[in-house]
Amino acid sequence: MSTNGGAGAVVRFAVAGLVAMAVLGVAGGIVLNGLAEDEAVDDARRLATLAGRGVVEPAFTDAALAGAPAALAELDLVVQERVLTEDVVRVKIWAPDGTILYSDEPRLIGQRYPLGADEQEALAEGVTEAELSDLSKPENVYEREGGELLEVYLPIRAPGGGQALFELYQRQSSIDASGRRLVEAVAPVAIGSLLLLWLIQLPLAWSSAHRLRDGLRERQGLLEAALESSSVERRRIAADLHDGPVQNLAGLSFSLSAAAERAPEGTDPATVRALEDGADAARDGIRRLRAAVVEINPGRLHDAGLAASIGDLAGVLRARGVTVEIDVPSDLALAPATEELLYRATAEALRNVAAHAEATRVGVRISVDDGRAALRIEDDGRGFDAATRARRREEGHLGLALVEDLVSHLGGTAAVTSEPGHGTTIAIEVPA
Repeated sequence: MSTNGGAGAVVRFAVAGLVAMAVLGVAGGIVLNGLAEDEAVDDARRLATLAGRGVVEPAFTDAALAGAPAALAELDLVVQERVLTEDVVRVKIWAPDGTILYSDEPRLIGQRYPLGADEQEALAEGVTEAELSDLSKPENVYEREGGELLEVYLPIRAPGGGQALFELYQRQSSIDASGRRLVEAVAPVAIGSLLLLWLIQLPLAWSSAHRLRDGLRERQGLLEAALESSSVERRRIAADLHDGPVQNLAGLSFSLSAAAERAPEGTDPATVRALEDGADAARDGIRRLRAAVVEINPGRLHDAGLAASIGDLAGVLRARGVTVEIDVPSDLALAPATEELLYRATAEALRNVAAHAEATRVGVRISVDDGRAALRIEDDGRGFDAATRARRREEGHLGLALVEDLVSHLGGTAAVTSEPGHGTTIAIEVPA
């Protein structure tokens, strides 16, 4: 990972954090607004309870319950002075049968409207209820000019035990304003906390990006060291094979051939044929070892080019009767690292074909387009599934995995596709 790549990752993290914070802020605002509205409605309930039980009920006499004008006038004075405000626009006191015993709107007194189920429940259970007023109801005809209203009702009692329903109408706008004040009080703290969390994470993300970059650099260094060590070891093995077994087999071949040619007259023909067969076997062994030496250490790769070197690799398969089609431009110009990678990938693929595929045809194609080199190797062998490949890895067959690592190291892509009975395709693309 380059420095620019690390900075880019941090920028992406920061942008993602801002987006997440915005989403959380919107969602939190919606939740907070709902909670604020609920809290404002609870405040309205508490206000109505305080007004009903603490102010109106002590002034609600048995005479007021009976509808005595003087008693209602005294009650109205209390309501006007101590209950009605800019936000509280109406007060009603209902008898259980739906008759309005008192209201600050005199035209409602004595009117009778059926109590709803909620009002009856509040009377029966002694609870305080709140709901948005339905201003289309006949009993709300004088409240329609006040905009949306929240009505809160609760039971109260006269000194003699008579029960009535106290109802208070509060402007919905005051409820909304109370909710907004709560949101405005809490929102800065919540937004500040999210912003602080985001700011704290930025240096952590930067540090993580640096550690990741350093880890990738270390991994790349180890891979390069492993490649160099592998190259040195391959050269040593190739030299040992060439100077040892290949030379010995060459000498043996010459000796057996000479012995067969110089055999005295009368020598058993079977003995001569055995000498000739031994010479042929020695020469075949030489060919195989030389092919292996070429595969282990492609000494002429950068001199003769990929086409010729891959042709050498194909010799083993062709000797087994496998058709190998090679489509590699002879004038291909590639960076040395790319050239060796494509060679190694091809060698690994052809080695796998020879060992496992039981193929009759193999195609190798290399092309360059727009600064990218593409290698495609296809065979018509028996193929394999993902489980088989995983098992081979566990058994130590890591050739393809190492090729994929090398491709990734050079900034390329590698894909291995296979299906039992339908062959295998290896596609690699790297910078040319």
